[in-house]
Amino acid sequence: DRVSAVFVPVVLVIAALTLGAWLLAGQPATAAFTAAVAVLIIACPCALGLATPTAILVGTGRGAQLGVLIKEPQVLETVRGIDTVVLDKTGTVTSGAMSVSGIEPEPGEDGNTLLARAAAVEAASEHPVAAAIVAAARERGLAVAAVRDFTNEPGTGVRGVVDGVPVQVARAADSDGRTSVAVTRDGRSRGVIRLADAVKPTSADAIAEL
Repeated sequence: DRVSAVFVPVVLVIAALTLGAWLLAGQPATAAFTAAVAVLIIACPCALGLATPTAILVGTGRGAQLGVLIKEPQVLETVRGIDTVVLDKTGTVTSGAMSVSGIEPEPGEDGNTLLARAAAVEAASEHPVAAAIVAAARERGLAVAAVRDFTNEPGTGVRGVVDGVPVQVARAADSDGRTSVAVTRDGRSRGVIRLADAVKPTSADAIAEL
C-alpha cells in the first residue's frame, strides 16, 4: 500500500510525459497515446500485487496449522524484526500445578510433623498452594488431622485449631523464585515450606526452537 501511494502517481506522470514527448516530436496522436498506454500497462506490478497477498495468506494459514495464531497480516510482515518473546509462565512454560519442593523446619522441629500440621489447616482451603501441601502430606503417608475454627485470610494465609493448638500457615519471603509459606504453631514459628511450579520437560526445547 505504501509503495502504491508513490508508484501510481509516478507512473501516471511518466505516461503523461511520454505522451507529450511523442506529440512534441511530431508523431501522430494515435502513436503518442499508444506509447503512453504502453507505459501504464508495462509498469503495472501485477506479480507484486498478486504474490504478496498470496504469500501472506499462505503464511497465516500455515501458522494456524502449526498452532500459531496470527491476528493480522501486518503482524506477519514484521516478524523478522522480533528480538524479544514474552511467554506466560504458569501452564505454558510450567506444568501449572504447585508441588512441595522443600521443607525447612526450625531447629528441634520435625519436617514431617511440620508438613502434617500445615496440611491439616490447608485441607479446608481450595488454594493451589493448599492442595500441594495436602498432596505432599498424603504422598508421605502422614495423617492429616481435622481442623476446627478454620479461617481464610485473603492475601495472607489460613489459620485454624489442630489437636487443640492454633496453627497458622502464612505467606513468607520467597526463596529463589519459589513460593514459600511459614508455619506457626501456638504462636511460635515452626518452619517454612517451599513450593514450586515445575517447568515442563518440553519447555527448554520449545524455547530453543523459537
